[in-house]
Amino acid sequence: MSQPDAARDGAMRLAARLEPRVNQLARAVVERQRTEVPGFDLLPGEMRDVEIAATARHAIRGFLRHAQGLPDTGNAVLRERAAQRAEEGLPLVQLLRGYHVGAEVLLDALSESARPGEEAALQSLTRMQLTALQATVENITEAYLACLADQQGAARQLARALIRGDEPEEVAARYGLSLESGYLVLSVRAPEPRTPLAARRLLRRTLARLAPLAQGRVLSLPDERGGCLLLPSRTALDAVAGRLSSRVPTAPIVGAATADTPEEVPAAAERARRIAAVADKPGLYRLRDVLLDYHLSGAADSATELGALLEPLDRRPGLTATVAAFLDCDFDRRRTAQALDVHPNTVDNRLARVTELTGIDPHTARGVQLFGAALALHRLAGRACR
Repeated sequence: MSQPDAARDGAMRLAARLEPRVNQLARAVVERQRTEVPGFDLLPGEMRDVEIAATARHAIRGFLRHAQGLPDTGNAVLRERAAQRAEEGLPLVQLLRGYHVGAEVLLDALSESARPGEEAALQSLTRMQLTALQATVENITEAYLACLADQQGAARQLARALIRGDEPEEVAARYGLSLESGYLVLSVRAPEPRTPLAARRLLRRTLARLAPLAQGRVLSLPDERGGCLLLPSRTALDAVAGRLSSRVPTAPIVGAATADTPEEVPAAAERARRIAAVADKPGLYRLRDVLLDYHLSGAADSATELGALLEPLDRRPGLTATVAAFLDCDFDRRRTAQALDVHPNTVDNRLARVTELTGIDPHTARGVQLFGAALALHRLAGRACR
């Protein structure tokens, strides 16, 4: 018998000798993963204690059968498991690390079982195992990424349906996705014009920063300027603002609007888009932050919001009249006091109260513009009621 034939026969005998220990080796794989794979203890109990051990049994038995020249039926199971892990959101790097741990356990067991004179057989099995590991990694990566692509495509279809108001319930049911009760809608754009590819990269980076806030439950829909992100409405705006620090060189301009129900998403998406369009610096903007510019852009939904600036003042006697008189008197506190027949200190106190209630200082250019526009709408509404 030639040396290659002897090594092959020895490898077959060594593999056959190890096959009765498949269950024991699978348990060893689980224990090694528990100590060596980051985040293993955070996995669901059924996955840790049942599914990973079953997958290890399939992989080990499949290799040992292959080494004996028998059919290996485990590849389909491994691809199915990879797709399942992608659906469950398990990181690919964690999945691959688990398979490398399994290969190490099997090689250790082969080394321990090898007898004197079986060095060539062990070397043959080691090379065979390295080839098998490479093929396994390629197969499970392909299956994982294919499933991930399907998931992303389905999520994008749902985002498109929500933003267009095109039967999102039907789309969600078709792909087995769930709808949130409401959404925080973000319109993302670059501060400067960019190519469509650069704009999409900006959207992807923004998505990566915000996904942890929503446990990954973020939908995205790119466009030539950047795109739209949909987060659960419970996501805190302050936390979003913190993740979108303007100190980052590639920080985007982001307009934000809230949809209390899925049906309100189209209107919220349009509002967020307009907000982002009128903002001129990187950062997170709500309607209140760019209200006058938004109103002057011709948006039909801004008059109510602008007029609402005066609501906290209308509930307190004298405050709306004080702001109106202050503007009419060209910001002269003494003339304002004379017009209202009050002391100048009273004017100061009332204006301070206005700032406290609205968050807008009528002494500033922004305050003058906003209160001027709000008062004009207030007067027009009063005339319309006559």
